[in-house]
Amino acid sequence: MLKFSRVKNPTFFIKTFGCQQNMADSQRIASFYVSRGYKMAKSIRSASEIVINTCMIRQTAEDKVTGLVKNITKIRQPAEKPKIVITGCMVGMATRDGTGKYLKDLRKRMPQVDEFLPLEEVGFDYPALRQDVTHSWVPISNGCNNFCTFCVVPFTRGREISRPLVDIIDEIKDLARRGAKEVTLLGQNVNSYGADLVKKNARGYKLPSGRIVKPVIVKHLGRFRIPTLFPYLLEEVCKIKSIKTVKFISSNPWDFSDKLIDVIAQNPKIDRNIHLAVQSGNDTVLKRMNRWYRAKEYLNLVNKIKSKIKGAQISTDIIVGFPGETEEQFQSTIKLAKSADFAYGYVSKYSSRPNTAATKALGDDVSHKEKDRRFEILDKLINHKGTIRTAVH
Repeated sequence: MLKFSRVKNPTFFIKTFGCQQNMADSQRIASFYVSRGYKMAKSIRSASEIVINTCMIRQTAEDKVTGLVKNITKIRQPAEKPKIVITGCMVGMATRDGTGKYLKDLRKRMPQVDEFLPLEEVGFDYPALRQDVTHSWVPISNGCNNFCTFCVVPFTRGREISRPLVDIIDEIKDLARRGAKEVTLLGQNVNSYGADLVKKNARGYKLPSGRIVKPVIVKHLGRFRIPTLFPYLLEEVCKIKSIKTVKFISSNPWDFSDKLIDVIAQNPKIDRNIHLAVQSGNDTVLKRMNRWYRAKEYLNLVNKIKSKIKGAQISTDIIVGFPGETEEQFQSTIKLAKSADFAYGYVSKYSSRPNTAATKALGDDVSHKEKDRRFEILDKLINHKGTIRTAVH
């Protein structure tokens, strides 16, 4: 339980690391503090309480947090020592680590930290405190059920939980009344949204408009996988007249249904840039990653999207130097990237992450030098058209 400051006229400052989901979380954390009488400080130097919202996608992200905590003690005099609160993914990992080892490690690495705040204490009960609503990020779910072997998200955010559809629509309608023109729907896997709200044998789901719909059952690799409401959520958002642009990130290839493609094609409000992480172009590597598709299936999906959605362009995520990745397997990724003709891509070098299956079962056996070489090749191939932007993980 977070212990709030007893200083007179308390102020807070939030430093956020990571993706848009973390930025959206920080907006709710800000509301959490304001509701308790705090005022937002202009900088770290003037805050009585500093909240650091952390990311764990790579080791470098953790190192930035550790470095910032140390620097805070250098720039602030002992007499004006602020309270330091750590939240976000690093605390999520500590909360879900039953051994307690990770939390012990955090306290050892950052003894200056006064408190570790689980995001669950904030939840969705607090409206996002946005400085500008013109373009707003709106979380629709939190967590992930897919357990890709390289990914730490299921351990930092837990199992996927969808927000009630009516809550999402009400939030966006309120944003529209306040002047929002563009919204981006956020989730670790947005196109599995609603799988926990409905069952496969459900007769129907009632939308806020009163319309009864049957959940879309995504079929993959010859079998039915999950029910989803995401296509219907997109349709409902598009009905809000003053919202001119609707975006979403991120989506997994194996949950991208034909219904979802049709909804995007029929609604010009929906952005034509679709982020579809491939991670590798080699089937053997994809299997070790626990990615539920083959390279050919991914390319078939890309071609289907481009053929049905006028003006569609695809962006992606790719990891180079995954454990065991050979030169031949890397060349398969180059081949896929050329075939897919990505608009841009977020190329990253594999980084071992705690508790993931890759860290436990596979050795990080590709050298840093070789990872750097592969990164340079793919980055040059994919991103020669423009500047790389930041992705959701």
